[in-house]
Amino acid sequence: MLIRDVEVRGRRTDVRLAAGRVGEIGSLSPRLREEVLDGGGGVLLPGLTDHHVHLHAWAAAMSSVTCGPPAVRNEQDLREVLARAVPDAAGWIRGVGCTWSLDAGALDQLHPHRPVRLQHRGGSLWMLNTVAIKLLGLDHQDDPSIEKAADGSPTGRLWRGDHLLGRLRRPPDLSPVAAMLARWGITAVTDATPGLDEVSVLQRVLLLGSSRGSAPRKIVIRDDALPSLGDLIADIAAAHANRRPVAMHCLTTEALLLALAALDEAGSLDGDRLEHAAVVPAWGIERIHAHGLRVVTQPGFLADRGEEMARDTAPGDLYRYGSLLKAGVMTVPSSDAPYGPADPWQVMAAARDRVIGRRERVSVRVALDGYLTPGHLPRSGPAEVRPGAAGDLVLLEDSLRDLLEEPDAGRVRNTIIGGRIVY
Repeated sequence: MLIRDVEVRGRRTDVRLAAGRVGEIGSLSPRLREEVLDGGGGVLLPGLTDHHVHLHAWAAAMSSVTCGPPAVRNEQDLREVLARAVPDAAGWIRGVGCTWSLDAGALDQLHPHRPVRLQHRGGSLWMLNTVAIKLLGLDHQDDPSIEKAADGSPTGRLWRGDHLLGRLRRPPDLSPVAAMLARWGITAVTDATPGLDEVSVLQRVLLLGSSRGSAPRKIVIRDDALPSLGDLIADIAAAHANRRPVAMHCLTTEALLLALAALDEAGSLDGDRLEHAAVVPAWGIERIHAHGLRVVTQPGFLADRGEEMARDTAPGDLYRYGSLLKAGVMTVPSSDAPYGPADPWQVMAAARDRVIGRRERVSVRVALDGYLTPGHLPRSGPAEVRPGAAGDLVLLEDSLRDLLEEPDAGRVRNTIIGGRIVY
C-alpha cells in the first residue's frame, strides 16, 4: 500500500507499507497493482494504544442495562429502568454503572421476581437480589468475596466476586468493541483483567492477567481487603523470578503505601507499573520515581466524576499526571473502559482541561504521546512512523497542529493494523 501526501513529523511526504510494516518514506511513485490511499495532507501517526481496558466487561456492558447517571439518578429511576429491562438468554437482568451500594433487601424492593445482578460503577462490586443469591447457591458457600450479615447470611454484595458468577460468565462478542476502537484510531490495547489468558480482536493485545508470557503480571491490591505485606512481597518476588514485571492495582493511599513497602523489600524490575495510582500524596511521588515505576492513569475519571471523588480526597492527590512527569516518572493515560470514558480523544482533552487538581494538567501533545507509546511502556517514549516500524497507523483528516488544538475522534479517517485498513 502507498499512502500519498501525508504529514509525517511535520513535513508532507508519502509512505509505503510492505509486509505489514513501514517500508519507505519520501517522494514515491505507485507500483503496479499497488493500493494507493490519498492522505490529503492529513497527519499520519502510529496507532494509539489504550494502556488499561477490560474488553470482556466492556462488551458485556454494551448489552447491559445502564443503572447510573445520567439516566438513573434516584431510586425511582432505577425501579423504572429495571422494570423495563429485558432479561438475557439465561433469564437474568444485568445492570451496570450503579452509583449506590445496595443489598439484597433493597434490590428485592425494586425488582423481586427475576434474578438481578448490578455492577457498581467502580467495577469491583456486584449486587444481587435474593433470587440471584439462591440461583448461585451463595447461601451455602464460604468465600471471602461474599459479604455476610451478622447471622452469616449473604447480604447480596460480592466484592471482586466475578468467579462466583459461574455459568453467567460467557465470553461476549468482542467485535463491536474492536470496531469502536478502530474507529478511534486504537490499534493496540492492554487488557488488565485478572486471569484472562486469551483474547481475539482486531487490535494487538497485551494481557496483564495472563499466566503465560512476559507481560507485566497483574496484582490486585484490594482496597476492601488489603493483603499482608508478606504475601505481597512474595507475589512480587515470584513474578520477578520469572522475569515478569508487576502491574499493581492501586486505588487508595493505603494500597500505594503497601505497594511501595513491598517493593522496598522485593526490589524493582524494569517495567514494574502502577495501575491507576488514583491517590498519590506528595510524599509518594519521589518514592514512585525511586523504584523506577511507570504509572498508568485515567484523566477521564475526573471529567466524568471528579467532584464526587474530591469529596473524600485532596483534589491535588487524585490521578496525578503533570507532577509525576515533572519528577521523571513515566506516566501514560488510559481509559479503564468500561469503567471510565473510552474515547481516547476525550481523555486527551480531559487531561488538558481538568478542573480537579489543575496543577496536574498536561497538554494534548503530552497525552497523545502517552497513547502513542507501545504497550510495554519502553522508556524510549512514543513510537514514530519510520522505516521498519509496524504498519499500525492512524490517518487523520487534519494537520497535527489542528488535532492538538481540538482533539476529536471525528478527525480519524483511516486506521491501519499490520498494513491493512480496518477502518
